[in-house]
Amino acid sequence: MRKIVCILMLGTILFSCKKEDKLKVDVSNIAVDLKVARFDKDFYTATEQTLPKVKEKYPLLFPHNNDSVWVNKINNKDEQELFAEVQKQYEDISTKEQELELLFQHVKYYNENFTTPVVITMLTNIDYDNRVVYNGDFMLISLDCYLGKEHEFYNDYPMYVKQNNTSNHIIVDAASAIVRLQLPPNKERSFVNKMIYEGKKLYVLDMYLPNVSDREKIGYSPEKFDWAVNSEEEIWRYFIERDLLYSTDSKLNKRFLDVAPFSKFYLGEDNLSPGRIGAWVGWQIVRSYMRNNDVSLQELLRKKGDEIFKQSKYKPKRK
Repeated sequence: MRKIVCILMLGTILFSCKKEDKLKVDVSNIAVDLKVARFDKDFYTATEQTLPKVKEKYPLLFPHNNDSVWVNKINNKDEQELFAEVQKQYEDISTKEQELELLFQHVKYYNENFTTPVVITMLTNIDYDNRVVYNGDFMLISLDCYLGKEHEFYNDYPMYVKQNNTSNHIIVDAASAIVRLQLPPNKERSFVNKMIYEGKKLYVLDMYLPNVSDREKIGYSPEKFDWAVNSEEEIWRYFIERDLLYSTDSKLNKRFLDVAPFSKFYLGEDNLSPGRIGAWVGWQIVRSYMRNNDVSLQELLRKKGDEIFKQSKYKPKRK
C-alpha cells in the first residue's frame, strides 16, 4: 500500500511539474530584429537648426510642420525638467532592450507571422492612458510613466495607479499592448464571458512573459495579491450565490473588471481587495481550462467564453 501511495504521489508531482513547465519554451534560436529609437533624447537635445533632421528621422511623430511649436516644446522648462528626470533612470536602456527582445522572441514563438515592431521611446507628459501604444509596426513607450511609484511627479496619483509606474512594469505594458491587438473583440455580455475574456489576456501574458511574476502581470500590490490568492474560494462562492455569472448587468464591469482601488462586494472588508478581481478569477478559469485541454494559443483566443468555462473544470481550492 505504501508503495502504491508513493507512486501516486510521484505521478501527481510529475504531472504538476509538466504543467508548470508547459510555458517554459526555448526561444534562443528565434531571430528578432529589434530596433529601439530614442526619440526622447533626439528631440529634447535638438535645436532649431537640428530639428529638421529629427523630423526627417521621425515623420510619424510630427503631425504638422509648424516648427515654432516644436521649438517652444523643446525649450519648455517643465518639459526639460521631465526629460532630465527620465534620463537619470533611462539614459541607458540596454536592460529594457534585452527584456523587449525576449518578449518579441516569445511572441514570435507562438505567432510565426509576428513582425518585430520598431520601438520608440518618448515623453508624453505622463499620459498614463497611453503609456505604451502599439499598432503592429511601431511600439511607442512613454518613459515618463515609469519613474517609480514614489516619484514626486506622481504625488497626485492614487496608489493603485502609481504602484505600476515602475521600470519593471514596462515589459508588462508592452506585452499587454500586443495582446490587445491580437485578441478578437469580446461581443459577449454575460459576466462570466467578460471575466474569461480578461482572463485570456492575462493567460497570454503567462506565455509571453514566463519569467515575470503573477503579481507584476496583474499589477497588484503584494498585500492585495495575497488577498486575491487566499480569498479565491470565497470570491467564487459570492459570484455563484448571487447568480452573477450569467448576469448582463453592466454595473458589474465597474465593480469587478475595471481598474479601481478595490472591488465592490459591498461588504465590510472591500478595501482589502484589489480592483479587477473578476479579471483575476477569469485568469484562474482560463488556466484551469488550459491544464485540462490540449489546445494551441490561437485556438484559445478563438474559443468562446462559455465553452472555456464548461470545459475548464474550474474549482477554486480551499485555503
